[in-house]
Amino acid sequence: MTQWTERGILYVATGELYIELAVRSAESVKKHCGDIRIHLFTDRDTAEFAVFDSTTIIQNPHRRSRLDCFSQTPFQRTLYLDAETCICTDIREIYDVLDRFDIAMAHAHLRNRKAMKEHWRIPIPDAFPQFNSGVILYNKSAPVLDLLNKWKEAYFTAGFRKDQTTLRELLYLSNIRIAVLPPEYNIRFRKYLRVWNKYEAVPKVLHLEKYKYDVDRKINRGLRHTIRRLRRRLVEFIKMFI
Repeated sequence: MTQWTERGILYVATGELYIELAVRSAESVKKHCGDIRIHLFTDRDTAEFAVFDSTTIIQNPHRRSRLDCFSQTPFQRTLYLDAETCICTDIREIYDVLDRFDIAMAHAHLRNRKAMKEHWRIPIPDAFPQFNSGVILYNKSAPVLDLLNKWKEAYFTAGFRKDQTTLRELLYLSNIRIAVLPPEYNIRFRKYLRVWNKYEAVPKVLHLEKYKYDVDRKINRGLRHTIRRLRRRLVEFIKMFI
């Protein structure tokens, strides 16, 4: 683990697909926010990827490993990004929000879906919807660390597939100072890019499934190429003995 620095970007990525996605996302960070340090939690050696300034190996990865890693950030002010994100412009001003708030997120985009309106232990007004947990800005302070640890525990005990249901209630019951990021900092659907004009919003962070599918196709193409090459070698080897 690296020594704390003031500001940084955090990724948690396991498996080939998500590591490739994190590399692409981190490259967009370096392009637009070059002096921001980037830390990756991962389950494999990524020494060949110079885009990350530091890494930590995850010993027992699972589908929500990020919940184990949030509190271990090496940064005093952390911007966590899901691997399938892309930075569109310089977003370093986002850290200034933490001068006044403890944590900042954008609302979940599909917040009217039944699954998004599920309650954990208490009913919560629709006017306090779920937050999307793919882009999270937070201070490494005692109240926030306590929240993050409770969130991790709740995920394993509450039984929900998604982690946002428990986060919603924990935030609702907490004294944490929450800033709501505008949607341009967590764009989940391409349609916004078609309808926004420059006076409405300027895209900051794309968080699109498209990137996951693009990289998945790239990985699958590479796998198919490898299989074809091995088949040709096998045929050539067999011909030597015919």
